[in-house]
Amino acid sequence: MTPNSESNGLPADAWVVPVGFPSLAPFVHGGFRAGDLVVLGGDAQSGTSSLALALTLRASAMGTPAILLSSEHTPSRLFERALSSVSRVPLDALRRGELDEGARSATTAAAAHLREHSPLIMRLDGHGIAELERAVDSAPGTRLLVVDGLESLLTDPTGRDDALAGAVLSCKRLALRRELVVLLTTHLPGFDRRRPDLRPALDDFGVRGAIATHADLVLGLFREELYQRDAALTGAAELHLLKHRSGDVGYVDLYFEAPCLRFEDVMEA
Repeated sequence: MTPNSESNGLPADAWVVPVGFPSLAPFVHGGFRAGDLVVLGGDAQSGTSSLALALTLRASAMGTPAILLSSEHTPSRLFERALSSVSRVPLDALRRGELDEGARSATTAAAAHLREHSPLIMRLDGHGIAELERAVDSAPGTRLLVVDGLESLLTDPTGRDDALAGAVLSCKRLALRRELVVLLTTHLPGFDRRRPDLRPALDDFGVRGAIATHADLVLGLFREELYQRDAALTGAAELHLLKHRSGDVGYVDLYFEAPCLRFEDVMEA
């Protein structure tokens, strides 16, 4: 099936997974397409998990059936992070229960929104690609599968790079076979903090070049405040399109509100 074809009586536009960020949407012609493998990577603490959650929440709010699989958090912890992001109430305040009237109202509204528009959130338990297949089987009609992250798909630590390269290819095949979008987060094994330009590059993704070869889109997240202590940089983030099989590369400016783990488009500010 091609992105412009029809399946199960649905028009081609039904297969577009909206990205929800106004600056990013034009680069990807409005959204991701069925069969796409999208890989999102960044340096440690850059916020790839938070951005993956933001993309999932925005797609779900726009009517896309989505599954988010995490190896880092339990479903209840992920819901807590989603609640903080949507309500813009700091996560620490939520956990301590220290909410004023405005925060309680915002949290109540966010909880009601998530009851209607939340993705299916599940934990990754180390069973590899078979676990992804089972997740999709459990929720027929899924259009977006978010896997946080690639390293959790290892079932055998021997031959790590070869195994991860195989997992990347399997994720691409899953996207094609199930006619959905797979969004995969990953670390950057080739990243060197000693180089002059610390923005992610395609070579940083490593794993035998499998991501550069098999992914339809490769996104690199950069936050300069991780490397320079400057109040003017607080919250500033760049999302770089390092590979785009069917479009242009470039970057968009985002803003990261750290207390509530929320990414925003600068066009929304």
